[in-house]
Amino acid sequence: MHIADYVWYITVGVLLALLAFDVFIIGRRPHEPTTKESARAITFYVSLAVVFGLGVWVFSGGEYAGQFFAGWLTEYSLSVDNLFIFLIIMARFQVPRKYQQTALLVGIILALFFRGIFIAVGAAAINEFSWVFYLFGAFLVYTAIHLAKQGENDDEDYKENAVIRFAKKRLNATDEYNGVKLTVRKNGKRLVTPMAIVIIALGTTDLLFALDSIPAIYGLTQEPFLVFTANVFALMGLRQLYFLLGDLLRRLVYLSLGLSVVLAFIGVKLVLHAMHENELPFINGGKHIEWAPEIPILVSLGFIIVTLGITTILSLHKSRNTQSQPAEVDTADSTEAGAETATPAKAEAAQAGGGELDEATRAELDNIQEPEQTNSKKS
Repeated sequence: MHIADYVWYITVGVLLALLAFDVFIIGRRPHEPTTKESARAITFYVSLAVVFGLGVWVFSGGEYAGQFFAGWLTEYSLSVDNLFIFLIIMARFQVPRKYQQTALLVGIILALFFRGIFIAVGAAAINEFSWVFYLFGAFLVYTAIHLAKQGENDDEDYKENAVIRFAKKRLNATDEYNGVKLTVRKNGKRLVTPMAIVIIALGTTDLLFALDSIPAIYGLTQEPFLVFTANVFALMGLRQLYFLLGDLLRRLVYLSLGLSVVLAFIGVKLVLHAMHENELPFINGGKHIEWAPEIPILVSLGFIIVTLGITTILSLHKSRNTQSQPAEVDTADSTEAGAETATPAKAEAAQAGGGELDEATRAELDNIQEPEQTNSKKS
C-alpha cells in the first residue's frame, strides 16, 4: 500500500486540527457533557471512521479496507476496556464530574503519544526482523491468558502501580482540587493537587494498554498508515462515550473475556504469519514453513465482530439477572415482614380466601380491632 507524503500530511493535519479544537473547547469551559452532546459527538467520530474506511476501499481496495475496519474495531474495544479502568480511577480519586472530561482528554492525548511511539518502533522492527511476529504473537497469547484469568471486569482488578504509589508517597500533595490545575500554593508551599495524581494514573495506564494494542493491530495489518489511523479513530469520542454510557461500562462484565479471545486469535494469527515468513535458522532450517496457513482478513474481521457481539449480549444478560436478584430478595423480605405485622384476623382471612381481597372486604378487615388481653387471674 503506497501512501504519498501529502496524504500523510493532510491526514495528520486534519486529525490534529480536530484534537486541537476539542482541547480549545475543553480548556475554556470544563463541564459534564449532556447526553445529547455526547451522542452527537460519538455519531460524528464513528461516521468519520466509517467514511475513512470506505475511502480506503475506493482508493486501495477491499483488502486494505478490511484491515482498517478489523484494526479499528479491535482498538476501539481495547480502548473501551481502558475506559473501564479510567472509570475506576475517577471513582478512587473522587474527581468532580465537571473536571472528569478534562482528565479524560489528557489521558487520551497521552494514549495517542504512547501509541505513536510504539507504532514507529513496531514498524521499524517489522521492516528489519520478520521474527518479531513470533514475539508479538507470544506476547498477545500471554496477555489473553492473563485477561482470561481475571474473569469478569471488577473494581477489585485495578491495583495502583509503583509509579502511582511513589507519587502519592513522595510528592507534597493536598486532598483539595484546584479546578483542573495540577498544583496549588498553600502557606507559601507549592503542593500537588489530586488532579496531578490522576493524570499520572491515567498516563501509566495508557502506557500499559499501548503494549497490548500495538502488537494486536500489527497482527491485522502491517501498514503504518492504517495502524496509525485505526488507533486515532479508536480514541476519538472516548471522552463522550465515558459520559454517555456511565455505569453501563460496569455492565460489560465479560469484556475482558471477549478481548482475551480476540487477542488469542490475533496472537495465533501472528505466529502463523511468522512461520509462513520464517527466516530463523533453528526453525525449519531457516526456510519458510509453507504449510502454515495465512488467515484472510475477512475471516479475522468476521471473528472479531461475532466475538464482541456475543460478549456484549452475554454481559448485558448477566448484568440484568444480577440486578433483578436483589429486587426479588427485597420483595420476599417485605412480604415476610408484612405477614409478621398482620393481625390474626387478617392472616386468618388470607388463609381462608387463598387469594387477593376486594377493596370493601380489605376496608372492613382494617377496621377490626383485636380484643385487649386481660388477665384471667386476679392477684
